[in-house]
Amino acid sequence: MRIPESELIINSDGSVFHIHLKPEELADNVILVGDPSRVDMIAEYLEDIEFRHASREFVSVTGKRNGTRITALSHGIGPDNIDIVMTELDALANVDVTTREVKPVHRALNIIRVGTSGALHADIPLGSFVLSHISVGFDGVMNWYANREKIALADMEEAFKKHMNWPQVLQPPYFVKASQKMIDLFSDVTLKGVTISAPGFYGPQGRVVRMPLVMPDMLEKIESFRFGEYRITNFEMEGAPLAGFGAHLGHNVCTVCCAIANRYLQSSNPDYKPQVRQLIKLAVDRMSTL
Repeated sequence: MRIPESELIINSDGSVFHIHLKPEELADNVILVGDPSRVDMIAEYLEDIEFRHASREFVSVTGKRNGTRITALSHGIGPDNIDIVMTELDALANVDVTTREVKPVHRALNIIRVGTSGALHADIPLGSFVLSHISVGFDGVMNWYANREKIALADMEEAFKKHMNWPQVLQPPYFVKASQKMIDLFSDVTLKGVTISAPGFYGPQGRVVRMPLVMPDMLEKIESFRFGEYRITNFEMEGAPLAGFGAHLGHNVCTVCCAIANRYLQSSNPDYKPQVRQLIKLAVDRMSTL
């Protein structure tokens, strides 16, 4: 099937519309970050940098670490940007941008998102690295795609909705597991996480400034939720759609976040950049072994 020009826009230089990468510029191993400035931080650990592209919040470089090619790409803030980034990364890997036909042989990417998050329990110290073994989507992005039931952890999802008395006015949450390959790559240096991806920083994460919330007791309910060995560990804003796209499209993905705040203790660490740098170096080193 030929993908129409209106559905997948290719720029005149052969790059995909938003992230401005060309197929030959994309490595098999990808590190995603929200903040564009962190791409340059990643680049400090790479050699043989091939290029640096910048378009809106999407900044990218490809270079090598210990001989392994790695692409670093910023996605900006929010789950809607993951819809853009993952669709275009997959197209670069699995669509012939000249003929607009899906390639006969699937190419699987290894993708890690490095971010920051707010912890939800007192025993998760500031500076901890939390790997999202399971991601919980409050964002609704994956609900727009068919076959959601094939990637969702239905039993855990239903138990959570019942526990939360989930309001009908909100998009139903979805639960998606990270790639086991990526979990194994980082499990010895991270905490086991079940991470909520929220579609906003304030209300969707239970913060009140001047507008009341649909679920004023949301944080208390989230903190008390248990499903077997699992509990909700932290909040961020992009990991669930990333895990969802990875599961649907056949890529190995995970999210690892540095805890820079603790919502339960109402504490934060504004000087978190050294810990983020440490996490970035860890991600670069581990990805270079693939």
